[in-house]
Amino acid sequence: MTPKEAWASLRAGNERFVHDQPAERSQMSVRRAELTAAQHPHTVVFGCSDSRVAAEIIFDQGLGDVFVVRTAGHVVDTTVLGSIEYGVEVLGAPLIVVLGHDSCGAVGATAHTLRTGEHPPGFVRSVVDKVIPSIAELTGPADQEEDERVLADRLRTAHVRHTVETLRGYSRALDAAVTEGRVAIVGVEYDLAEGSARLIEVAGDVGEEPLR
Repeated sequence: MTPKEAWASLRAGNERFVHDQPAERSQMSVRRAELTAAQHPHTVVFGCSDSRVAAEIIFDQGLGDVFVVRTAGHVVDTTVLGSIEYGVEVLGAPLIVVLGHDSCGAVGATAHTLRTGEHPPGFVRSVVDKVIPSIAELTGPADQEEDERVLADRLRTAHVRHTVETLRGYSRALDAAVTEGRVAIVGVEYDLAEGSARLIEVAGDVGEEPLR
Protein backbone atom coordinates (compact mmCIF):
# COMPACT_ATOMS: atom_id res chain seq x y z
CA MET A 1 0.00 0.00 0.00
CA THR A 2 0.88 3.65 -0.34
CA PRO A 3 0.50 5.98 2.68
CA LYS A 4 -2.74 7.26 1.12
CA GLU A 5 -4.13 3.76 0.70
CA ALA A 6 -3.17 2.75 4.23
CA TRP A 7 -4.87 5.82 5.70
CA ALA A 8 -7.95 5.22 3.54
CA SER A 9 -8.15 1.69 4.94
CA LEU A 10 -8.01 2.99 8.51
CA ARG A 11 -10.47 5.79 7.82
CA ALA A 12 -12.97 3.32 6.29
CA GLY A 13 -12.45 0.92 9.18
CA ASN A 14 -13.12 3.60 11.76
CA GLU A 15 -16.32 4.57 9.94
CA ARG A 16 -17.47 0.95 10.16
CA PHE A 17 -16.61 0.86 13.85
CA VAL A 18 -18.52 4.07 14.58
CA HIS A 19 -21.61 2.74 12.80
CA ASP A 20 -21.41 -0.75 14.35
CA GLN A 21 -20.80 -2.38 10.97
CA PRO A 22 -17.55 -4.36 11.29
CA ALA A 23 -16.22 -6.06 8.18
CA GLU A 24 -16.63 -9.79 7.85
CA ARG A 25 -13.16 -11.32 7.90
CA SER A 26 -11.56 -14.55 8.96
CA GLN A 27 -9.59 -14.48 12.21
CA MET A 28 -9.69 -18.24 12.49
CA SER A 29 -7.20 -21.04 11.87
CA VAL A 30 -6.87 -20.49 8.12
CA ARG A 31 -5.89 -16.84 8.56
CA ARG A 32 -3.58 -17.67 11.46
CA ALA A 33 -1.85 -20.25 9.28
CA GLU A 34 -1.40 -17.71 6.47
CA LEU A 35 0.44 -15.41 8.85
CA THR A 36 2.85 -17.93 10.34
CA ALA A 37 5.51 -17.43 7.65
CA ALA A 38 5.52 -13.61 7.54
CA GLN A 39 3.63 -10.44 8.36
CA HIS A 40 3.04 -7.44 6.13
CA PRO A 41 1.12 -4.82 8.13
CA HIS A 42 0.12 -1.68 6.27
CA THR A 43 0.31 0.60 9.33
CA VAL A 44 2.32 1.08 12.50
CA VAL A 45 0.09 2.42 15.26
CA PHE A 46 1.87 4.08 18.17
CA GLY A 47 -0.76 4.67 20.80
CA CYS A 48 -1.58 4.93 24.46
CA SER A 49 -1.81 1.76 26.56
CA ASP A 50 -5.34 2.70 27.66
CA SER A 51 -7.57 -0.38 27.63
CA ARG A 52 -10.33 1.57 25.85
CA VAL A 53 -8.19 2.40 22.82
CA ALA A 54 -7.40 -0.89 21.06
CA ALA A 55 -6.22 0.10 17.58
CA GLU A 56 -7.25 -3.11 15.83
CA ILE A 57 -10.81 -2.68 17.07
CA ILE A 58 -11.38 1.06 16.60
CA PHE A 59 -9.98 0.90 13.05
CA ASP A 60 -11.70 -2.45 12.34
CA GLN A 61 -8.56 -4.23 11.21
CA GLY A 62 -7.76 -7.92 11.16
CA LEU A 63 -4.86 -10.14 12.13
CA GLY A 64 -1.67 -9.02 10.40
CA ASP A 65 -2.99 -5.61 9.34
CA VAL A 66 -1.46 -3.27 11.94
CA PHE A 67 1.79 -3.33 13.92
CA VAL A 68 0.96 -1.83 17.31
CA VAL A 69 3.32 -0.14 19.78
CA ARG A 70 1.79 1.14 23.03
CA THR A 71 3.01 3.04 26.07
CA ALA A 72 1.13 5.07 28.67
CA GLY A 73 0.54 8.49 27.15
CA HIS A 74 2.33 7.33 23.96
CA VAL A 75 5.64 8.48 25.45
CA VAL A 76 8.73 7.91 23.30
CA ASP A 77 11.93 6.13 24.27
CA THR A 78 14.61 4.28 22.33
CA THR A 79 12.73 0.97 22.47
CA VAL A 80 9.66 2.64 21.00
CA LEU A 81 11.73 4.19 18.22
CA GLY A 82 13.34 0.85 17.45
CA SER A 83 9.94 -0.86 17.33
CA ILE A 84 8.51 1.75 14.97
CA GLU A 85 11.59 1.65 12.75
CA TYR A 86 11.23 -2.14 12.63
CA GLY A 87 7.63 -1.81 11.44
CA VAL A 88 8.66 0.60 8.69
CA GLU A 89 12.13 -0.51 7.60
CA VAL A 90 11.81 -4.28 8.07
CA LEU A 91 8.09 -4.96 7.68
CA GLY A 92 7.53 -2.23 5.09
CA ALA A 93 4.57 -0.38 6.59
CA PRO A 94 3.98 2.90 4.71
CA LEU A 95 2.03 4.66 7.47
CA ILE A 96 2.64 5.54 11.13
CA VAL A 97 -0.27 6.66 13.29
CA VAL A 98 0.28 8.47 16.58
CA LEU A 99 -2.96 7.77 18.45
CA GLY A 100 -4.06 9.98 21.34
CA HIS A 101 -7.44 10.08 23.05
CA ASP A 102 -9.62 12.05 25.42
CA SER A 103 -9.59 11.33 29.17
CA CYS A 104 -5.96 10.20 28.93
CA GLY A 105 -4.68 9.45 32.42
CA ALA A 106 -1.08 10.31 31.55
CA VAL A 107 -1.99 13.71 30.12
CA GLY A 108 -4.38 14.36 33.00
CA ALA A 109 -1.65 13.55 35.52
CA THR A 110 0.70 15.90 33.66
CA ALA A 111 -1.86 18.70 33.70
CA HIS A 112 -2.27 18.19 37.45
CA THR A 113 1.50 18.30 38.01
CA LEU A 114 1.86 21.48 35.97
CA ARG A 115 -1.00 23.16 37.82
CA THR A 116 -0.11 22.08 41.37
CA GLY A 117 3.52 21.00 41.40
CA GLU A 118 2.45 17.63 42.83
CA HIS A 119 4.11 14.60 41.23
CA PRO A 120 2.62 11.11 40.93
CA PRO A 121 4.22 8.29 42.93
CA GLY A 122 6.73 5.68 41.80
CA PHE A 123 7.63 5.19 38.17
CA VAL A 124 4.41 6.85 37.04
CA ARG A 125 6.38 10.06 37.46
CA SER A 126 8.67 8.97 34.60
CA VAL A 127 5.67 8.95 32.26
CA VAL A 128 4.66 12.45 33.32
CA ASP A 129 8.25 13.65 32.95
CA LYS A 130 8.23 12.49 29.31
CA VAL A 131 4.92 14.19 28.54
CA ILE A 132 5.88 17.57 30.04
CA PRO A 133 8.30 18.62 27.23
CA SER A 134 5.47 18.26 24.70
CA ILE A 135 3.17 20.66 26.47
CA ALA A 136 5.05 22.83 28.95
CA GLU A 137 5.02 25.82 26.59
CA LEU A 138 1.21 25.84 26.67
CA THR A 139 1.06 26.49 30.38
CA GLY A 140 1.92 29.55 32.39
CA PRO A 141 0.49 32.17 34.76
CA ALA A 142 -2.41 32.91 32.43
CA ASP A 143 -3.52 29.29 32.65
CA GLN A 144 -3.84 29.11 36.42
CA GLU A 145 -7.58 29.78 36.35
CA GLU A 146 -8.26 27.33 33.55
CA ASP A 147 -10.23 24.22 34.45
CA GLU A 148 -7.88 21.26 34.73
CA ARG A 149 -9.96 19.11 32.39
CA VAL A 150 -10.05 21.85 29.72
CA LEU A 151 -6.31 22.24 30.12
CA ALA A 152 -5.82 18.48 29.71
CA ASP A 153 -7.78 18.58 26.42
CA ARG A 154 -5.49 21.28 25.03
CA LEU A 155 -2.41 19.47 26.24
CA ARG A 156 -3.52 16.19 24.65
CA THR A 157 -3.69 17.76 21.21
CA ALA A 158 -0.30 19.40 21.64
CA HIS A 159 1.19 16.13 22.86
CA VAL A 160 -0.03 14.21 19.80
CA ARG A 161 1.40 16.83 17.44
CA HIS A 162 4.67 17.01 19.32
CA THR A 163 5.00 13.21 19.21
CA VAL A 164 4.70 13.26 15.40
CA GLU A 165 7.52 15.81 15.30
CA THR A 166 9.57 13.81 17.80
CA LEU A 167 9.49 10.64 15.70
CA ARG A 168 11.00 12.51 12.76
CA GLY A 169 13.38 14.52 14.89
CA TYR A 170 14.82 11.53 16.78
CA SER A 171 14.90 8.95 13.99
CA ARG A 172 16.92 9.58 10.83
CA ALA A 173 15.35 6.51 9.25
CA LEU A 174 11.79 7.73 9.77
CA ASP A 175 12.64 11.26 8.67
CA ALA A 176 14.25 9.96 5.48
CA ALA A 177 11.26 7.70 4.76
CA VAL A 178 8.87 10.66 5.06
CA THR A 179 11.12 12.92 2.98
CA GLU A 180 11.32 10.29 0.23
CA GLY A 181 7.53 9.87 0.24
CA ARG A 182 7.67 6.19 1.23
CA VAL A 183 6.01 6.81 4.58
CA ALA A 184 3.63 9.29 6.17
CA ILE A 185 3.18 9.98 9.87
CA VAL A 186 -0.20 11.16 11.10
CA GLY A 187 -1.46 12.35 14.45
CA VAL A 188 -4.95 11.20 15.38
CA GLU A 189 -7.27 11.94 18.32
CA TYR A 190 -9.79 9.30 19.32
CA ASP A 191 -13.09 10.17 21.00
CA LEU A 192 -14.00 7.50 23.56
CA ALA A 193 -17.75 8.10 23.51
CA GLU A 194 -18.24 8.56 19.76
CA GLY A 195 -15.63 6.04 18.65
CA SER A 196 -14.41 8.45 15.99
CA ALA A 197 -10.80 9.17 15.07
CA ARG A 198 -9.94 12.63 13.71
CA LEU A 199 -6.81 13.63 11.85
CA ILE A 200 -4.97 16.54 13.52
CA GLU A 201 -1.41 16.34 12.17
CA VAL A 202 0.25 15.05 9.00
CA ALA A 203 3.87 14.61 7.98
CA GLY A 204 3.82 13.38 4.40
CA ASP A 205 0.83 12.87 2.11
CA VAL A 206 -2.23 10.84 3.04
CA GLY A 207 -4.68 12.64 0.77
CA GLU A 208 -6.40 14.47 3.60
CA GLU A 209 -5.71 17.70 5.43
CA PRO A 210 -5.63 17.68 9.25
CA LEU A 211 -8.16 19.54 11.36
CA ARG A 212 -6.85 22.71 13.02
